[in-house]
Amino acid sequence: MPVNNRIADAQPEIAGWRQHLHQRPELLYEVHETAAFVAGKLRDFGCDEVITGMGRTGVVGLVHGRSGAGGPMIGLRADMDALPITEETGVAYASRMPGMMHACGHDGHTTMLLAAGRSLCETRAFDGTVALIFQPAEEGGAGAKAMIDDGLFERLPLSRVYGMHNLPGMPVGRFGMRGGPIMASTDEFAITVDGRGGHAALPHRTVDPIVVGAAIVQGLQAIVARNADPLQSLVVSVTQFHAGCAHNVIPDEAVVSGTVRALSLELRELAEARIREIAQGIATAHGAHVRVDYDRNYPITINDAAEAEFCAGIAADIAGADAVDAAAPPLMAGEDFSYMLEKCPGAYVFIGNGDSASLHSASYDFSDEALVFGASYWQRLAEAALARN
Repeated sequence: MPVNNRIADAQPEIAGWRQHLHQRPELLYEVHETAAFVAGKLRDFGCDEVITGMGRTGVVGLVHGRSGAGGPMIGLRADMDALPITEETGVAYASRMPGMMHACGHDGHTTMLLAAGRSLCETRAFDGTVALIFQPAEEGGAGAKAMIDDGLFERLPLSRVYGMHNLPGMPVGRFGMRGGPIMASTDEFAITVDGRGGHAALPHRTVDPIVVGAAIVQGLQAIVARNADPLQSLVVSVTQFHAGCAHNVIPDEAVVSGTVRALSLELRELAEARIREIAQGIATAHGAHVRVDYDRNYPITINDAAEAEFCAGIAADIAGADAVDAAAPPLMAGEDFSYMLEKCPGAYVFIGNGDSASLHSASYDFSDEALVFGASYWQRLAEAALARN
């Protein structure tokens, strides 16, 4: 089955939705205008129920099949929020909101699910219910968790849940997925070194936190190089080092911070333990004190193997088997859809965005040519998933 002809014929209209959303980006949970746009469309399409305000600003549209309410229910999820980046694309529909842009393609994700939702409302060629889930605050705000905490899975008895993200560098019309870990956990750490400051000309009277911090930065490199299995994936990146405010003063304090990405719980725990041990050991050796603040953020995004295989088959129906990579390499970026997959079996897939700028770039733009493939995939997935429940 190729792309849905009805969706393909409506591509200019659908692209107009996407470009409208692109001009009006909103951040984190403050997606009020976007959520209102989504809820309005869902009502216009004839959704049987539209739930608003879940997880603060999330929206869910319920579409019952030909037999009405009852039967199995599956969820399709899209994210709505943008990023605090000033757009540099130069397109006619560029962001009109200073310092904000859809630099990750969530405008496209929202639009693909809306287009699929309209088609599902028109055809209802399934038994059961499709939950169209539009969440806020994927970009660091854990909007998926907020919706879960607000009763998403209690109010909606989902048997399966599915997600999708565009991928620059993958040609438009192609899909990628894999069973098991597909995106990494995203932890953050901050190491505060308390030394003893003083005049830079009298270093022997100080405990220099910059020297201690620099040694910690160097020591952390051994975690991946010497503690982690080289056949597994782990990233420990120091991204900030803050200390001092004058050329001739050794400060009292230095702060080293960064991120940890892992594709297994064992490596995630190893990295945290070693960061604490290395920081404490080096600080003690220099006569300094240290505090390690370690925050576990998004979990590992782990696809159910059978669901990933099922999604690969659906993508092959839409784009052809040659356009589907069912063993796509995982990414070390993070995704809060992981919280949903912890609660319910499902799978997360990538859809090609062509030769675009990278995600989170000021030059990035979602490809409107991908909309038809994504929306067709969503519709076919919903129908097939409910047919096998």
